[in-house]
Amino acid sequence: MLLLGLVGRRTQTTLSFLKRTLTTTCYNTTTTTELLLLSKPVASLNNINPRAATTTAVLLRAIHGTVFVKYPTATSQNRDATMPERRPFVRLPADVYPVNYGLCLKPDLVDFTFEGKLEAAVEVTQATNQIVMNCADIDIITASFAAEGGEEINATGFNYQNEDEKVTLSFPSALQKGSGTLKIDFVGELNDKMKGFYRSKYATPAGDVRYAAVTQFEATDARRAFPCWDEPAIKATFDITLIVPKERVALSNMNVIDRKPYPDDDSLVEVKFATTPIMSTYLVAFVIGEYDFVESQSSDGVTVRVYTPLGKSEQGKFALEVATKTLPFYKEYFSVPYPLPKIDLIAIADFAAGAMENWGLVTYRETALLIDPQNSCSSSRQWVALVVGHELAHQWFGNLVTMEWWTHLWLNEGFASWIEYLCVDHCFPEYDIWTQFVSADYTRALDLDALDNSHPIEVNVGHPSEVDEIFDAISYSKGASVIRMLHNYIGDEDFRKGMNAYLLKFQHKNASTEDLWDCLEQASGLPIAAVMSSWTKQMGFPIIVVDQEQQGDDRILKISQKKFCASGPHNGEDCPSWMVPISICSSEDATCTKLKVLLDCAETTITLNNVGPDQWVKINPGTVGFYRIQYSSSMLDSLLPGVRDLSLQPVDRLGLQNDLFSLSRAGMISTVEVLKLMEAFVNEPNYTVWSDLSCNLGVLSSLLSHTDFHEEIQEFIRDLFTPIGLKLGWDSRPGEGHLDALLRGLVLGKLGKAGHKPTLEEARRRFKDHVEGKQILSADLRSPVYLAVLKHGDSATLDTMMKLHKLADMQEERNRIERVLGAISAPDLIQKVLNFALSEEVRPQDTVSVIGGVAGSSKQGRKAAWKFVKDNWDELHNRYQGGFLISRLIKLSVDGFAVDKMAAEVKSFFESHHAPSAERTVQQCCENILLNAAWLKRDADDIHQYLLQRKGPPV
Repeated sequence: MLLLGLVGRRTQTTLSFLKRTLTTTCYNTTTTTELLLLSKPVASLNNINPRAATTTAVLLRAIHGTVFVKYPTATSQNRDATMPERRPFVRLPADVYPVNYGLCLKPDLVDFTFEGKLEAAVEVTQATNQIVMNCADIDIITASFAAEGGEEINATGFNYQNEDEKVTLSFPSALQKGSGTLKIDFVGELNDKMKGFYRSKYATPAGDVRYAAVTQFEATDARRAFPCWDEPAIKATFDITLIVPKERVALSNMNVIDRKPYPDDDSLVEVKFATTPIMSTYLVAFVIGEYDFVESQSSDGVTVRVYTPLGKSEQGKFALEVATKTLPFYKEYFSVPYPLPKIDLIAIADFAAGAMENWGLVTYRETALLIDPQNSCSSSRQWVALVVGHELAHQWFGNLVTMEWWTHLWLNEGFASWIEYLCVDHCFPEYDIWTQFVSADYTRALDLDALDNSHPIEVNVGHPSEVDEIFDAISYSKGASVIRMLHNYIGDEDFRKGMNAYLLKFQHKNASTEDLWDCLEQASGLPIAAVMSSWTKQMGFPIIVVDQEQQGDDRILKISQKKFCASGPHNGEDCPSWMVPISICSSEDATCTKLKVLLDCAETTITLNNVGPDQWVKINPGTVGFYRIQYSSSMLDSLLPGVRDLSLQPVDRLGLQNDLFSLSRAGMISTVEVLKLMEAFVNEPNYTVWSDLSCNLGVLSSLLSHTDFHEEIQEFIRDLFTPIGLKLGWDSRPGEGHLDALLRGLVLGKLGKAGHKPTLEEARRRFKDHVEGKQILSADLRSPVYLAVLKHGDSATLDTMMKLHKLADMQEERNRIERVLGAISAPDLIQKVLNFALSEEVRPQDTVSVIGGVAGSSKQGRKAAWKFVKDNWDELHNRYQGGFLISRLIKLSVDGFAVDKMAAEVKSFFESHHAPSAERTVQQCCENILLNAAWLKRDADDIHQYLLQRKGPPV
């Protein structure tokens, strides 16, 4: 799954659901009194008193003679108050396990309910009179078990343990060891929470509002669609049948093998799919809706389809091209063929994450799959290529071989987050994607992992509520970074050999982190497990401290390691250490590694032969090792000319600047030193280097918004970005490529936001022509122009932007506008944008980025966004609870504060407004606020003096 978020729990069961199920399923057996009882509002099924309940399922159970026990669940408001500590968690018992699920589902796209029938072939490993399964937000009507060749036994009781999302089926006599069939009839709701089996709202080309029924099961939500053994290690095959309106498209993991009229209703059809390979429940998927598609075949004969909204099949062609190139690439890289006959990629309107790797049916946000040749920008094309590469990698790494338990989630996500770049580099070498990896993933992971409230890559996960917390930059970006470091340490040939051995040994099975290390160790002969456990089992990373001495023609390097913390180096007695692969290069050849060593102790001395006194020495060429570097003054001074004359590689120019910026935030050097270094980038041509500079200057600008000299840092930004802005101009030139387009958008956006007058005037002129239809803005210029005119705009500008949003036919354009609306400056208009975030105009998954855009744009915006989150917490929490969109919302809203008392306020708010899946995020945000406050107190005066001095004396 590509990280953007997962979301909350089910709302109250609707009256229409109860009435409809009653009238269609058991109307003749329901008394008038029972129907009258249903005319009153019904509480959530999770909170029904078993004795007083009159829900459909209770009535039906009474008919079938079953006993119903349902423990009430703590509400979101009192859950942590009633359970101050996390519940102990026990995995499902092993006495009964599934071999095959025969699953038939009949969704109702009008009343948003579904009926289901499960006929599971199971194996009883030891005699038992109960079966324990996962089940959430589902009501079981009947259940029975028949041993092979034996009589059917009806279950006499269903005991729901809601907090653990389990149900225990009780039988009147023991089920004997051997094979059998478990049958369950059940009903559920097509929820609006973007998890489980849910409804997704879309508009037809004619403007009619309709709903699709779609799934999102990772991590633990298959249990919301059907009772199952919802643990990754309990694999089985699936035979899926969907009963759907005949004019709708029905898709699942496998190809359709039969489609026939449904005997009870001629408006429906029964669609049967081929048997799946053995697989985990979280990878099962089904989609029912209206879609167009484009189709192709990969060079190795796999049918590839991209499903798009009606009338937009043209927008699926780019993803189709990427997918058909990617499948053969992975087949060759892994030396293992793709095992299914087809793969579908489908754009879902309401989708919480970026994408989900369901085997053979990959689901995406529209913006992660659809590309309009005229109206999509270069960054969107790149994003789609990366996401397609990520999800298709999972078809092998995750689907064919699956982690044994969620503790090993990083194996899935870290690996896919690394190899997506390898794949895109193969398909689009002009993207210079590995340099972008350093800015997008590597530095992001370093920043998060420097916090005291980080966590190891491998986290022990028990209760389902803990799983969502680890879908973060540590599992994804740090995971990808340490695999990149490992690949570099082993070498590509042995790495591929080990990967092939791993996939062949564990295909259709489950594996742990140690299993991968074993295969790579055997392939390479290197101590992989010893090296890598220091990176995956403890949190954080080292700072490598380097000093040098010249002895004749040799350079002596003294290298030591200690834990790097965002608050400064770790000085405690129990300082952790890492086994660090260290590479070293010199100015003789900045691209060639001169020496490789494994630093497996606190410090060491290294001799570099034939390195003269006039040569510089660089640690970590390519910025591959996952650590920060602190050079001695003399070493740093010798490296700085390599920034100005570009003799250092782009990725190393970026890494040097990023390390120094991080050291300044930690109080290890003055921020003024970093500002001086930044001025040396005036000749920089590389997009990714500018992107990282821009990001760090954005952090500094946000920090200094708490001072009275914020305008001075804007002037610094204008001075730094003006030369490259003038060089690039506004319009693309013949021979320019992908990276030029990205750089132009970045630079113009930065200058416009910082109030560079010529840029602002041109942005306003082009915006006016765009709105009036005289000259439509190219897709790559829209974000920077929209940002500039809004940042320095008024209510008329905002109204015009809102109209553009309403008229936009493409989700990419709507998202582009939503992300920049928060740039508006006037307090009343900021409030208008915040209210808009929760309106019907914004899809639920996009509300977070609108609020985040407000919080990230100004000091006033930050205060207003935080107040808005507090005032609307119940609605936001109900919408996103239990998933990581809530974590994203919290982080975007409060991370930019820089006053100690705000950390206390945030902590206090979340002590009384619990968000269990975001506990670590709250702690990280409070830590960041305190770090910002300390940084400001420490360096604000020096920064101010430097910014004044560089302007020179007044003339």
